[in-house]
Amino acid sequence: MSNIFKKTLLYDFYGELLTKHQKGIYELYHLNDLSLGEISEQLEISRQGVYDTLKRCDRQLENYENKLQLVDKFLINKQNIEKIYSDASEILDELRSSDQTKKEIVDKIVNIQKTCNRIIEEL
Repeated sequence: MSNIFKKTLLYDFYGELLTKHQKGIYELYHLNDLSLGEISEQLEISRQGVYDTLKRCDRQLENYENKLQLVDKFLINKQNIEKIYSDASEILDELRSSDQTKKEIVDKIVNIQKTCNRIIEEL
């Protein structure tokens, strides 16, 4: 997973747990793509203060993920749902072509059930 994508997910899941000041700086830097200098000028704080706040935010967001693992669970569930969708699409295609045996279709449905069980266990 790319660093930018990971930071985006961490912020989406845990951003509300940051202080208003931290959120503001984090959003200006990551979402509005402002430089440290632009942020420091806009907020009238030092560039070092902006940098330290961003690093502190990154550490906090990582700590939340290490403890709660919501992003990891989300990504696992997303993969499982994609697998269910793929299996269901294959079953539809097989039913439409009707060249497949009943056993092959049953096997696909069993796979969907197993994937559903994995999702349920993760919740």
